[in-house]
Amino acid sequence: MKVEQELPLKEVTLDVIGMTCANCALRIEKGLKKIPGVKDVRVNFAMETAEVDFESSISEENLLDKINSLGYRAVVHEDLEIDGEIQKKEFKKLKVRVIISAVLSLPLLLSMIGHFENNLIFEYLSFIMNPWLQFVLATPIQFWIGASFYKGSFCALRNRGANMDVLVVLGTSAAYFYSVYLTFIFNKTHIHKVTNLYYETSSVLITLILFGKLLEHIVKGKSLKAIQSLVNLQPKKANVIREKEIQEIPLLAILPGDLVLVKPGESIPVDGMIEDGSSTVDESMLTGESIPVEKTISSFVYGGSLNQNGTFKFRASKVGKETLLSGIIRAVREAQGTKAPIQRIADQISEVFVPVIVLISVITLCVWYFWISPSNFSGALEKAIAVLVVACPCALGLATPISVLTGSGKAATMGILFRSAEALEILHKVNTIVFDKTGTLTYGKPVLKSLESLNIPKENDLLTLAASAEQNSEHPLSKAIVESAKKKGLILTIPENFETIPGGGISAIVEGNRILIGTERLFYEKEIELNQELNNLKRVREEEGNTVVHLSVNGIHSAILTLADTVKESTPATIEKLKSLGMEIYMITGDNERTARAISKNCGIEHVLAEVLPEKKAIEIKNLKSSGRVVSMVGDGINDAPALVISDLGIAMGTGTDVAMESSDLVIVNGDLNSIVRAFSISKKTVYNIRQNFFWALLYNTLGIPIAAAGFLAPWIAGGAMALSSVSVVLNALRLQRY
Repeated sequence: MKVEQELPLKEVTLDVIGMTCANCALRIEKGLKKIPGVKDVRVNFAMETAEVDFESSISEENLLDKINSLGYRAVVHEDLEIDGEIQKKEFKKLKVRVIISAVLSLPLLLSMIGHFENNLIFEYLSFIMNPWLQFVLATPIQFWIGASFYKGSFCALRNRGANMDVLVVLGTSAAYFYSVYLTFIFNKTHIHKVTNLYYETSSVLITLILFGKLLEHIVKGKSLKAIQSLVNLQPKKANVIREKEIQEIPLLAILPGDLVLVKPGESIPVDGMIEDGSSTVDESMLTGESIPVEKTISSFVYGGSLNQNGTFKFRASKVGKETLLSGIIRAVREAQGTKAPIQRIADQISEVFVPVIVLISVITLCVWYFWISPSNFSGALEKAIAVLVVACPCALGLATPISVLTGSGKAATMGILFRSAEALEILHKVNTIVFDKTGTLTYGKPVLKSLESLNIPKENDLLTLAASAEQNSEHPLSKAIVESAKKKGLILTIPENFETIPGGGISAIVEGNRILIGTERLFYEKEIELNQELNNLKRVREEEGNTVVHLSVNGIHSAILTLADTVKESTPATIEKLKSLGMEIYMITGDNERTARAISKNCGIEHVLAEVLPEKKAIEIKNLKSSGRVVSMVGDGINDAPALVISDLGIAMGTGTDVAMESSDLVIVNGDLNSIVRAFSISKKTVYNIRQNFFWALLYNTLGIPIAAAGFLAPWIAGGAMALSSVSVVLNALRLQRY
């Protein structure tokens, strides 16, 4: 049987120009998904982007051509600065259209005073009542200024869809062409009553809708400021030492291995390690930590952070898209490009919204013309137009993405990275948090407090054997033992037959001696008899909150090694705050019950999952979930990755491994536990903001449409209300920036 080989996937972000409502985003999604080889599409109406996962057999040009065929313009996303230039150009074009439209519409708007009898102003402005003048003013607005609406509606209908453009075109065209009909058929030679014409309706509608788009553009720009501020952290140029000379080069020209010079007050261009000099560095925009960090030789510095008062040289290690700052920007953009589960409701409504509104408009026209006000076609048409233009799918489409964009952007400036919109929505539902102990609740840097044996004079010899055996291990406890031996000046030898026993310890041959270091369980498995006196001493040390491991030499239990890992200063206060939010807190650790209980008591945690092997952590999380809890796992190590994935929401501390961060839904960049509390608060406020947006958008349409159908709204007022409804949604989302 022939097995098809799956082609490698590529990912591209496209900037899409011309979307007017959520229906546009849905149509682009559906259109791109029809292309063979496209695996996934995520279109964000608020950010005007499309993220596409596709097979290497198709090109980016295929994607761009498809979007163009749907009536939109798309370009491959380069970086935010280029995006900004594109947005500025589009904004300038829109601004010019609004100004011209407003100038041409003003006389038509003034013509409305003809509705009022005995108006003195009317005597001086009677010339604007001329139907030919109104026709000349309204026509360029309808077909030049409003051309984008016609183009959008044509493309939508051609692709068997409907969007806001269709509503605008139907409403304004009905008013315009009815007025043209009256002008050329009934009013060829005389000034007529203005109530017979609706040129001002079509023109003012287009002007107000475009003005609303202009306001929306301005306000959306403010919501993007958070991510733009991250981009602005990067300097345009940097001083690099090459061939013993200082050269000023562009940021993108820096290579890994370059020696970079940073002076006081300069932004650090890329990531690397200091080789000469020292300083204090402001990392607040990356980590949310306001206190400057002391940096000396061997300290790591990050691109985008601000050097304060010293001069230093550092060796570049991560440049371009590999820097921490680039990773943060990428994570924020990816999160903002995803859809929250609640967005599906808006998508479902948007799919049927326009056809339903058109149907209601037709019914309104018929009811008024044939029943309420027979033979008054002008009045019936006015009500039908008002229904078409008051309806606003934009507000519904913006409700979720604009709040996600603002909330995740604000979180990023505080060192909190939501990896998706779903994570932002789910976090506030979490009621159970499981903390890994090492590196999360504690600093993850244990120190050897003591080595105790029955033969005290030989303790240094035993430490030499233990440290020599542990040299090849990456475990924090092993590193602590080796570091302690080196500080004492002990000479270590290279171990042979080194073996790591997961969840148990290590074994090795050192100078012909068989060394075994590990847990009580490991010693039982290896059938090594425990010395009762040492074992009793071990229990005492564990009850003090220490981690204790056994040491055997040639099968004889020779000593115990006591190690301690300090609880982070912020841990007890953070746990208390989370409890006050109604969270049930667990600590999970490989330590035995006595040690775990002692540490959890210091942290303020009642529930303890002790003696859990790395591969069993995920099972414990699964058990908690099966009892109906919404569980979040907080960890920082490779062995936490499976548990992070299986939890409802995995939280990785930024001080941990790349594997842990890739497996998580939320990353705390600065490793500060207090940021978890802030993340909960941001999640809660963002979800509440989304619900507010939905409520107002639905309420607006629910009330606006029947009011317009009942004849209480003039079309131009309905159009203005429609334009402002989406602006109000964006303004409401902006309140999240005040957090």
